[in-house]
Amino acid sequence: MKENKFYITTPIYYPNDVPHIGHAYTTVVADVLARWNKMLGKKVFFLTGTDEHGKKIADTARREGKNPQEFLNNLVPKFKEAWKKLNVDYSYFIRTTDKSHESVVKEMLQKSFDNGDIYLGDYEGLYCVDCERYYTEKDLDNGNCPIHKKPVEKLSEKTYFFKLSKYKDKLLEFYEKNPSFISPKKRSSEIINRVREGLKDLSISRTSFDWGVPLPFDDSHVAYVWFDALFNYYSAVKDKNGFWPADLNLVGKDILWFHAVYWPAFLMSVGLEIPKMVFAHGFWTLDSEKISKSRGKAIGISELIAITDSADSIRYFLCRAVPFGDDGDFSKDAVIKRHNGELLNKLGNLVSRTAGLIEKKGIEKCKNSLLDKIKIEEIERYMSNLELDKALNDIFSFIDVCNEYIQEKKPWETGDKKVLYEVADSIRLISILLWPFMPSTSEKISKQFGFSIDDFSGLDKPLDENSKIIKSEFLFNRVED
Repeated sequence: MKENKFYITTPIYYPNDVPHIGHAYTTVVADVLARWNKMLGKKVFFLTGTDEHGKKIADTARREGKNPQEFLNNLVPKFKEAWKKLNVDYSYFIRTTDKSHESVVKEMLQKSFDNGDIYLGDYEGLYCVDCERYYTEKDLDNGNCPIHKKPVEKLSEKTYFFKLSKYKDKLLEFYEKNPSFISPKKRSSEIINRVREGLKDLSISRTSFDWGVPLPFDDSHVAYVWFDALFNYYSAVKDKNGFWPADLNLVGKDILWFHAVYWPAFLMSVGLEIPKMVFAHGFWTLDSEKISKSRGKAIGISELIAITDSADSIRYFLCRAVPFGDDGDFSKDAVIKRHNGELLNKLGNLVSRTAGLIEKKGIEKCKNSLLDKIKIEEIERYMSNLELDKALNDIFSFIDVCNEYIQEKKPWETGDKKVLYEVADSIRLISILLWPFMPSTSEKISKQFGFSIDDFSGLDKPLDENSKIIKSEFLFNRVED
């Protein structure tokens, strides 16, 4: 099974607030890649979930006047609802408060402790509650956390340390043997150079709060949230034969260090295989400003979909607007421009126009010469390289070819049924290729044109000329600026 499986993960999200565009981006891309690999005939496991321990959650719950579990149980469904609205079809939704996960974390802590990689010591440092991590003075931005721009706390406590320093050379050796592990390539050199400078042992327990997994060898301490959280990727598939290791951990660039350094070191300590790739994508700004709920610069999932009244339109924009891995700017105007220009005018118009003509004129099966103009192998290569924008660009270039062809041949004047068959058969292929990106839209087209979307083997199955093709409602509605 290992050769024919694909295991992909999103980060598990802090449920201290409702999901927004930042969460949506990673999750939609993961869903697209999961669906693409399903279409390739692979056994796919797609994991997402919520990261529910730590001081940040405990403090937020207390401010709301709730205990942490009650607070979480009210918020977690909002993530599941959001993914349903965006047509995200995950295999499993993990919560780090799941007893099965907590059991695995304790098992891994004990194993690492037994292997001599965890010891008790004293720690004093500058701690950001929002990041759940310590910083040095040089890391700070005018005394504030460099990410959250908030003052850090000076903490001093007895803590258990993980011997991260012990794994410096092993990590460097692993990076050299697995050059694509830290991706995209432009992000790997910074991580590797920092590791070369040396690694300090990592504090992995807390006594200043109790909302976490108790250490199995000292229950007066709870596990540092990152040791707990990272093992979700393993605990979710521990009992599912053949899926481990993950093929792809998708993360935001702000948490790459944890996934590219701590995570493989923890796995080395407990003797587990390391994921094949950690890919760090960029950030979205909103109208050229950093996303921040407190400053009113955030956009929730329902608000996101409401821009065009189409989840597929938003999925398309997120995958098409910027190369995956780069930063991007989100604006309603940009979404509407792509929706009206590419989805409505190009794809929607092609489907509507062709179906209307076929309803009147009919089709006659023939060799589809148009298919010579779509670059299937190039699209497959782009998808395997996570170049989703380029794959979509090629698919929409072919949509342009089809629109130009029907305009040139004028079947509404000539009544040429073979031309209409060629275009209809091309629409079949387009919708199969677009299904991972825009599943609802592709399924509407398949019903309208009388074919099924099963997997990519269907790319080679010509459209049945007896298919009853009728004009139906528009795929997309025009959105006014």
